[in-house]
Amino acid sequence: MTSTAAIVAEHLLPRLKDAVRRPFVLGLCGAQGSGKTWTTRSLRHLLEAKGIRVAAFSLDDLYLARARREALARAVHPLLAVRGVPGTHDVELGLALFGALGQSGRVQVPAFDKACDDLFPREAWPFADAPVDVVLFEGWCVGAVPQDEAALASPVNRLEREDDPDMIWRRHVNACLAGPYAALFARIDMLVLLAAPGFGVVSRWRRQQEETLRRSITQKGGEAPALMDRAAIERFVMFYERLTRHILAEMPSRADLTIALDVHRNPVSVRTA
Repeated sequence: MTSTAAIVAEHLLPRLKDAVRRPFVLGLCGAQGSGKTWTTRSLRHLLEAKGIRVAAFSLDDLYLARARREALARAVHPLLAVRGVPGTHDVELGLALFGALGQSGRVQVPAFDKACDDLFPREAWPFADAPVDVVLFEGWCVGAVPQDEAALASPVNRLEREDDPDMIWRRHVNACLAGPYAALFARIDMLVLLAAPGFGVVSRWRRQQEETLRRSITQKGGEAPALMDRAAIERFVMFYERLTRHILAEMPSRADLTIALDVHRNPVSVRTA
């Protein structure tokens, strides 16, 4: 079976030959647990084996520091203390990173520590040798566009109904997509969507992510972290539900490449724009 990375590489390589700007930015979008990290890592190996200079980072690594999110929660809405949705990332840092990766020099790439829910100290950030030919930019809402105002009116889950009855959080997230994030995502030269078979599988994939993280830490000799139970995971994915459903419905019509996945993350079909 052809891997998602091989499929992306097949469609990416011809575009690189005709690219007029460097670095060429590939945006990889996919719901939580859809295999974005694995695909990015494998794709990087495939490209570097061909002598292509690559840098990779995740939208997750642009999360605002916890103190900044807490301040945002006090100023705008309490739900913004939880990392994830548009409005909880440092968009200016992302734009600066794209620019720096096109210039000569050693570039520090931000890194976020999910175990501590905060940025790693800057001295711990990895370096990339620039300029690079390709930037692999992955994230659960990379390339997303805002919804129509009317679509925000009906809550999609209990979180929105009970914690955001006045739509302040929803409207803020949507406004961020229409504003700062539009500039960030405009830097994408090729947009790829790993399309989950539906939102219903996301909580299952998230539970698998939790268990994988726990195994990874214990195998390295670390203390096993406490995992979110089913109820906690169900609540957590509610933060992502609205935009994930919107992406699955809207993005395939405009993504340069859409790879439909089955419940086991295997690619089942490929669609090009």
